[in-house]
Amino acid sequence: MTSDASATPVPASSPSADRLVVRLKRAEGQLRGVQRMIAEGAPCEDVLTQLAAVKAAVDQVGLHLISERLRTCSQSGEEGCTEELEGALATLLRFAALAR
Repeated sequence: MTSDASATPVPASSPSADRLVVRLKRAEGQLRGVQRMIAEGAPCEDVLTQLAAVKAAVDQVGLHLISERLRTCSQSGEEGCTEELEGALATLLRFAALAR
């Protein structure tokens, strides 16, 4: 497999990219909140709940990127799409393993 799902970037000015950036900024704010909670000695359960929310937000961005690339490749009929799909699936499996 010479190709990877990350080889084709999301267009920087697309509505999809804008939504992903908003999601990531929201997750960034949540993560700052988690840092503040820890510094202030918040209950463990509350901190873990917020960490789970941050993780879910970041996971959703990753899944969106992978699924969008798979969709784009399959709809475009690009030459080499099979290799691209194989690379994207490998990336998806790595991502899923990291998300556990």
